[in-house]
Amino acid sequence: MPAQQLLVLASLAVVFAATFAVATLRLNHGYVDIAWGLSFVAAAVVSYALGAPKGPIPLVATFLVAAWGLRLAYHVGRRNVGKPEDFRYAHMRKSWDPKTFHLRMAGQVYLLQLVLAFLIVWPTVRTNLADAPSWNAGATAAVAAWAAGFLFETAGDAQLARFRADPANRGRLMTRGLWALTRHPNYFGEALQWWALFGLALAAGREAWLVESPLVITLFLLFVSGVPLLERKYAGRPDWEAYRRRTSIFVPWFPRRSKDGPDGSAAPHGPGAGL
Repeated sequence: MPAQQLLVLASLAVVFAATFAVATLRLNHGYVDIAWGLSFVAAAVVSYALGAPKGPIPLVATFLVAAWGLRLAYHVGRRNVGKPEDFRYAHMRKSWDPKTFHLRMAGQVYLLQLVLAFLIVWPTVRTNLADAPSWNAGATAAVAAWAAGFLFETAGDAQLARFRADPANRGRLMTRGLWALTRHPNYFGEALQWWALFGLALAAGREAWLVESPLVITLFLLFVSGVPLLERKYAGRPDWEAYRRRTSIFVPWFPRRSKDGPDGSAAPHGPGAGL
């Protein structure tokens, strides 16, 4: 692997290693969800500094990745800092052998997220390590798609936060606003942003095989840590089953007609929470 790419990988390793140390000392591995967003920012900024590319496309790509990563880190940080450890990591702490807990946590959570982050941010890294052509129609379309995904993710999170802040909604499911169009608007918006960043890499003349990036994040959200985790959490509740029958699982769509009444709650956010 070329030296520049190794340095980008090293920047990711520094973020996750520092987070592991802090989380271990504070007995709260929920901090890794904050590191998830920040690791992308580190990779994008470091690759741009190393490549010093010409043309506006790499700079825009770096800005978009930073905007996504910083917003997500802030959003997750508000939920985790000063709060009890996220239920997923607390369950691991209780169920795993204490003798191997730290080693398993380092490998199965931190190292896994490092590898995933490297694969997902790769189109932007490739864009930043080489000069790009002048701005073009493909770049404009990609930025527009990214903006739509960013607004979808941000609005979905904001709607859920407002819903949860109202004591009258305790124990109910969030099914209004964007949550009436998809059961996971934040995840859909996140995936759309990475498809857009892949499109931006194509507009910069990068290779089509970089499609691995949006495929990895989309498949991970749909089948590994995002959607399945939350769908299992609520499975069996009558209000959830009614909501599930009438609402698209991922891609936003008009609700199916249903005789069921309103329901009510939702989902965490982040790499393994919802990331």
